[in-house]
Amino acid sequence: MVQLQILSGKRSGTQFTAARLPMQIGRASDADLSLEEPGVWPHHCRIARQGRELICQAEAGALLSVNGTPVERAVLHNGDVLSVGGLKIQFALSPVRQSSLRALECLTWAALALLCLGQIALISRLLR
Repeated sequence: MVQLQILSGKRSGTQFTAARLPMQIGRASDADLSLEEPGVWPHHCRIARQGRELICQAEAGALLSVNGTPVERAVLHNGDVLSVGGLKIQFALSPVRQSSLRALECLTWAALALLCLGQIALISRLLR
């Protein structure tokens, strides 16, 4: 998942987590991250996955900088700072949550116990 921390503007300090990609950043109400700020276009830029990389693509003519360098398209890395219009937004990859393996472990132990009991029953039957 992608996390965006707004560093400046009216919503400074707020954090946005994108549950799906691609995601749209802009002023429009249908944008995934809607920002009512000066210099932000209705559909300012888009973050999408391309292979193993996350790409930020600016709308034609929209001002976008990554770590202070003006770009139209850039590969994003953890900690990069995007300048969207007059806003600064920090890009980060959210921590991965690992699901619990307790149920699978219990099922494995139960299967091993049943296998051992089956072998004991088979051996006792063969010895009679």
